[in-house]
Amino acid sequence: MTEEAQPQSGQSSFDDPLRFLAGQFKAGVLDDIRVLDLATFIAAPFCGTILGDFGAEVIKIEHPEGGDSLRRFGTDSGCGDTLVWLSESRNKKSMTLNLKHPEGAEIFRELVRKSHVVLENFRPGTMEKWGIGFEDLRRINPKLVMLRVSAYGQTGPMRQEPGFARIAHGFGGLTHLAGETEGPPVVPGSTSMADYISGMWGAIGVLLALRHVQQGGAGQFVDVALYESVFRLLDEIAPAYAKFGTVRDRMGADTVNVVPHSHYRTADGHWIAIACTNDRMFERLAAVMGRPDMAKSPLYATTPARLARRAEVNGLVADWVGGLSQMEVLRLCQAGGVPCGPIYTIADIFQDPQYRARENLVEVKDPRVGTVTIPAAMPRMSETPARFRHTGRPLSADTQEILAELLHLDAEALTALRSKQVI
Repeated sequence: MTEEAQPQSGQSSFDDPLRFLAGQFKAGVLDDIRVLDLATFIAAPFCGTILGDFGAEVIKIEHPEGGDSLRRFGTDSGCGDTLVWLSESRNKKSMTLNLKHPEGAEIFRELVRKSHVVLENFRPGTMEKWGIGFEDLRRINPKLVMLRVSAYGQTGPMRQEPGFARIAHGFGGLTHLAGETEGPPVVPGSTSMADYISGMWGAIGVLLALRHVQQGGAGQFVDVALYESVFRLLDEIAPAYAKFGTVRDRMGADTVNVVPHSHYRTADGHWIAIACTNDRMFERLAAVMGRPDMAKSPLYATTPARLARRAEVNGLVADWVGGLSQMEVLRLCQAGGVPCGPIYTIADIFQDPQYRARENLVEVKDPRVGTVTIPAAMPRMSETPARFRHTGRPLSADTQEILAELLHLDAEALTALRSKQVI
């Protein structure tokens, strides 16, 4: 994005809303958006990854000493940065800037004048102490949108407490639901899931805020708490407790409201998932199992009846599945219209034709490590698809270019900033 593309005199760069909505930016629907990503690790930065996938110019701003700790989190790729970094910091430029230094803060303010979005995940109040909080920045750029991700949000008695995704899973009510009935709570899938979910909520919030700016409104900040990101996804547990005092406990692979809706082991040692969400689906499953009588029996015909005999119903399905190979179960269920699927490892995913047809795994070239396979961008857009430009960049790879092009700093000025450890 060139400097000439920036809004003038406080006007939004969305000068033609119809042009924007018509999807004419086919090279990247967010090509006219500049994002300053100050955040670390995954949550707020993942919002920047999403925006960058669809064309936004995302400038990753890191501390000159070491940069984002995500560079060292995960599997070392051999170049000094991890595979997580190469994948999740894709399409971002990298510059260093010491925001605690007065000159660093002033440079950041000048970048804010020329940008649309700021992403941060410091503890609440940290940026205010540096003189670059939201109220400080909106005086510079009234149209600014700022995403603020923290463990517990910008308000409340726990606002200053630190936290990571694992803590958020527990505080948000998700971990309590993960595990076997009599066993301890376990990690609900990925240890970083709350981070990724928070990044997605953040991207939704940023896009809503940009839409408000497009309509002539003021900029605003988007407040995302890690624990809220997972809590919002826990279906009916809040209304069920409020109305009936129901406290849902761990159920292993089962689901609270329907059965059979679980995981079952096949004769060849694999696992499959079967989902019977209503009586019609159970009737189909009973036919596939060679037991159409079950769908007519008052013991099993309705969801309430099956729930009352959960262990018995699961046992009948488990016995049937356990007598067949995974491929046989999948074939029979597919023919009978029963929702059923394999439980995959990543090795299985790499071999699956559906993943291949959808190009969910993308091989890209990194100048430091060679070929890297990364997950494809989401969502899939028919008119303005995501595009890959580069993997996560080396620390400070673009500092000189950014400061020279956007702030017109010459080589002498850049040298002076380096000597003072501002960049």
